[in-house]
Amino acid sequence: MTVRILIIDDERIIIDSCLRILKNDDYQLDEAQDGSEGLRKIDENQYDIVILDIMMPKVDGLVVLQRIKESHPDIDVIMITGLSQIDTAVKSMKLGAYDYLPKPFDPDELKHVVDRAIERRRLLAENLTLKTEVGAKYGFDNIIGTSPQMQSVFRLVAKCAPTNSTVLLTGESGTGKELIARAIHYNSLRKDKPFVAVDCNTLSENLLESELFGHVKGAFTGAVGNKHGMLEIAEGGTLFLDEIGNISLATQAKLLRTIQERTYKAVGGTKTQTANFRLITATNKDLRAMVADGRFREDMFYRINIFPIAIPPLRERRDDIPALAFHFLRAYSEEFAKPVTEFSEGAMSVLQNYDWPGNVRELENTVQRAVILATDSVVRTAHLINIDGASPEPALDIPRSAEELKQAKKEVREKSIENVEKLFVIEALKRNGWNATRSAEETGMQRANFQALMKKYNIRLRDTDNSSEESDFP
Repeated sequence: MTVRILIIDDERIIIDSCLRILKNDDYQLDEAQDGSEGLRKIDENQYDIVILDIMMPKVDGLVVLQRIKESHPDIDVIMITGLSQIDTAVKSMKLGAYDYLPKPFDPDELKHVVDRAIERRRLLAENLTLKTEVGAKYGFDNIIGTSPQMQSVFRLVAKCAPTNSTVLLTGESGTGKELIARAIHYNSLRKDKPFVAVDCNTLSENLLESELFGHVKGAFTGAVGNKHGMLEIAEGGTLFLDEIGNISLATQAKLLRTIQERTYKAVGGTKTQTANFRLITATNKDLRAMVADGRFREDMFYRINIFPIAIPPLRERRDDIPALAFHFLRAYSEEFAKPVTEFSEGAMSVLQNYDWPGNVRELENTVQRAVILATDSVVRTAHLINIDGASPEPALDIPRSAEELKQAKKEVREKSIENVEKLFVIEALKRNGWNATRSAEETGMQRANFQALMKKYNIRLRDTDNSSEESDFP
């Protein structure tokens, strides 16, 4: 990208000197010999950097600087000053100038300050792009889900996001609780501050306290130096405690005190530190039952349960499965550089009828594997490994003769019948607690015929309270 630079100076020799020094670089250079002309050009064009003399007739350089910053605050202004004007140059920095150069300056000095200004602009642009991308990624309106259940979740997120309210996200593992937490943060007034996630399920009690509150050198064996805690890192932003139901009662007490008083001490420390963060917690456990059993503090529960949001499991919002599946298909096709663009009807049927105990995370992993296994543009049931109801659906060679066409149609017909039969049996068993007798009765089949279909497709009865018939099928 070409950098546009405007040089404003009433001395022709200074302008020529700047043009000569910068002309060999990839800059688009322009000039003005007084402040009024310079301001006019700035209004008519787009400049990245302005090199501006402080002492000029008609319009003083500081006045020009102020007007630039009022109307074009994104332009970096480099002031040129004489040795007797250093105090004025410092004043220009307070008014928003990027830097200043004292006369006389050599070519390397000018190139250096211009290069630094360009690098600063590049970093700011990258940072802005990153923030925009992050905001787009975690905007709640970009989380996939058109089902009534997810629309209800989105409405709750939209209501609580602009506030500082403490949020409790509940739902099974893999439902996307952290994604919702990030959406709340990036749609809040704290979006420009850190989002800090702590997985309470992976740390022991002592390590979790150190992770949250930090520690001082010598606080415990292995504490060879001071460590900043997540509370400090989350200052001004959002602290997300995932699987909060796994926190010990002792750690709950310390965290509760921090939430109430907004102060804390590092492990082994004596200095009291302030805490300014928004708290979002998540759990896949029944905290009310844990309170009743004495495994979770009642006062802690009521402190974090101010704005509860329940994330539904994927099996309760099956309408979202196709959109999610195609979203992951596009993402992994692009990542693996494979032109996989669609699901076969059989594959999509399997995806929509599967219960997804691992929820959205399991669906994503399944699609990722399927893209890797796919040999053409279609994901077939044969690629959906480890899913009940998925059966081989090999890609057929295109027939070259009438006889081959007849044989291909026969194979497809037989395979379609087999797929339907297998899904028929599995769904019947699911509805009846994996009890073969009740399934046969419900479907109007003889028990022996139903069991024959089970044996044909190697369908075994699950180990459930409702079934004791597994021994019937070796």
